[in-house]
Amino acid sequence: MPDSQRTATHVQTYVVDAETFSFETLEHENGQATVIRFGLDDPRYQAGDVLLVLSGTDIHFHGMIGKMGDGMAIASDTRGSLLPATVQ
Repeated sequence: MPDSQRTATHVQTYVVDAETFSFETLEHENGQATVIRFGLDDPRYQAGDVLLVLSGTDIHFHGMIGKMGDGMAIASDTRGSLLPATVQ
């Protein structure tokens, strides 16, 4: 059995409120942000964890954190994002 199948991974979910969440749109589709950059300087989280942006119980963004560094992270949700694309 390959090592990757014998090793359990632990993925965490970083949950934020859509009302107070600040982000920059890197890619968008149909007016919705699909790839975003946001501030994340918490050592508990790492690339491979999940970003979940909620408004009440509605999911506005659900995607994997793909890159982190210098207090910033990049995440993508190419299928169901409801975050409006921002213009900087």
